[in-house]
Amino acid sequence: MKNQAVQVLFTSIVIGFLLISCDQKGEINKQNIQSAEKIIGLQYTETERDSLVEDLNVVLEDYEKNRKVSVENSVAPKFTFDPRPINYSNNTKQLDLKWNIPNDIALPENIKELAFYSIPELASLIRHKKITSTKLTKFYIDRLKQYGDTLECVVTMTEELALKQAQQADNQISEGIYKGPLHGIPYGVKDLFAVEGYKTTWGAAPYKDQNLEYTAEVLKRLEAAGGVLVAKLTLGALAMGDVWYDGVTKNPWDLQQGSSGSSAGSASATAAGLVPFAIGTETWGSIVSPSTRCGVTGLRPTFGRVSRDGAMALSWTMDKIGPICRSAYECALIFDAIRGQDPKDQSTVNYPFNYTTEINVSNLKVGYLKDLFYGEDYRGQKNDSISIEVLKSLGIELKEVKLPDNIEVYSLAIILEAEAGAAFDELTRSNSDDELVAQHKYAWPNIFRKSRFIPAVEYLQASRIRSMLIEEFHELIQEYDIIVCPSFGGSQLLMTNLTGHPCVVVPNGFDEKNHPTSISFIGNLYDEATILAFAKKYQDITEFNKVHPDFFK
Repeated sequence: MKNQAVQVLFTSIVIGFLLISCDQKGEINKQNIQSAEKIIGLQYTETERDSLVEDLNVVLEDYEKNRKVSVENSVAPKFTFDPRPINYSNNTKQLDLKWNIPNDIALPENIKELAFYSIPELASLIRHKKITSTKLTKFYIDRLKQYGDTLECVVTMTEELALKQAQQADNQISEGIYKGPLHGIPYGVKDLFAVEGYKTTWGAAPYKDQNLEYTAEVLKRLEAAGGVLVAKLTLGALAMGDVWYDGVTKNPWDLQQGSSGSSAGSASATAAGLVPFAIGTETWGSIVSPSTRCGVTGLRPTFGRVSRDGAMALSWTMDKIGPICRSAYECALIFDAIRGQDPKDQSTVNYPFNYTTEINVSNLKVGYLKDLFYGEDYRGQKNDSISIEVLKSLGIELKEVKLPDNIEVYSLAIILEAEAGAAFDELTRSNSDDELVAQHKYAWPNIFRKSRFIPAVEYLQASRIRSMLIEEFHELIQEYDIIVCPSFGGSQLLMTNLTGHPCVVVPNGFDEKNHPTSISFIGNLYDEATILAFAKKYQDITEFNKVHPDFFK
C-alpha cells in the first residue's frame, strides 16, 4: 500500500520537471527522483526510488499520449465546484421585480452629458422615444472612437453588430414591444467572451487573431433583454493586470496610471462614460480591483450565478462573471438580466434574486472587520473610517467580526495556479508564452511553469482544506446579512473568492492624489439582493458614484 501511495503522489509531479532532469536517453532515473523529492517536500529510501523508476517512465509515456489530444480552453474538467456548505438551503420563490424607470427625463442641451446618464435615465429617453437606440448607440461609438486610444481600453469595435441590434430595438419599440430597462442600451464586454463574427483575443498576443465562431451565453442574455454590444474591451493578458498585447489600459482619473485588472477596459470605459456599463470577470480581484482604481461600482456574484459558457477559462472552480456600472442599482438591473441556470455550464443554479429598494437597513445584521479597518495603515483608511460613520448614521449597528484565522488562506492559491496551468498547458509546452508582454517572475509565463510542479495530491489537499474554509466562513457570515470590509484588507479577497461569496465594491472617496478609493460589502451565498440594496442606500447619501473624471465630461 505504501508503494501505491508513493506512486500516486509521484505520478502527479508534472512532467516539465522530469523532462528537464531525465537522463540522456530521456528516461527518468533514481537521481531524478531524489532531486524531485525536494520539490514536493518528501524523502524516500533507495528501495522506494528503485521501485518507482519503471512506473514513472510508463507515466511519462502516458503524459505524451495525452498531449496528442487537442483540448480547447472551453473544455472543462469533469467536475463541478459547488460553494454550498453541508445542509445548505435557500429560498426558492422568485418575486416580481420592478425597476424604476423615471418618466420625466429630458434630453440635455449639451448632448455630451448623456455620457454619464444612468441606465434608468437612458431607458426613460428610449422608452418615451426622446432618443432612438440607434442615435444613442452612435453617440457611444463616437466616444469610444474619440477616447478609446487615450485610455487604451478598446480591443475591437463591434459597430456593425451594434447598429444592427440598435435598429432592431428601435423597430420593436416603434411596434409597441418594450423588453425592459436594457432595451436599446449600449454596453461593452471584456474581450474574453466569444462573439460570433469578431475576434476574441483574451488580451494576449498568442491569441490576437483568434476567432471563436459562437457567442457567449451572457451576451445572448443581454441581447434577449435588448442590449446593444458596442465594443470588446481590454483585459490584462489572460486575465491578469492591465497590460495587454497592445498597451496598458489607463485610469480615467490619472492617465499616468494603469486601470488595474484584469477587467481593465470594462472599468476604465465605464468610468469615462464610453459605455453605460460593461461586463467583467473575477477570479481573484479582477472586478474589485479595477472598480476601485477607476471609481466605479462592481458586483462579483456568487460562484455559479452567471453562466461562463463562451468565456475564457482561467480557473474552473473560481471564475465568476459580473457587471461593472456606475451604481449598485444599475448592477442589480444588469445582474437580473444575466443570472440563471444554463445547461452548458453545470456550475450554474437558478436561485431567486428578490431585489428591492424598499429595505430598512437599520434592521439588517451587519458585521465589520474592525481589525482590518483599524490595524495597519493603508491607502483609503481615512475614507473607510468615514464610511463606517456614514453607515452608523443610517441607524446600522455594526458588530465586530473576525475572519477565520486557522487556515493559511494564501497557501490555497495553488488551486488557481494549478487550474490556470492546465487551462494554458499548450501555451507553456509550445513556448508561445514568450509572446506575452509581461515576462517578470510574477507574470503568467512563470506562474504557468511553476504550476507544473504542483503535485495533484497537493492540489486535492488544498481543495479539501477549501471545503473546510467554506464551512467556517459560512458559519461566520450566516449570522449576518452583510459584512463590511476594506476592499483589500487581510485575506478576505482571496478567501471570499475561494468560498464563492458575493461582493459589491463601491467608491467611497478620493485619496490625496485624487485617486478613487472603495469599500466592499460581502453577502451570504446567492444573496446579491441584500448587498446591492445595502450598497444603494450607502450611495444614496454619499453620491461618490456620481462624481466623474473631468477630462471625459
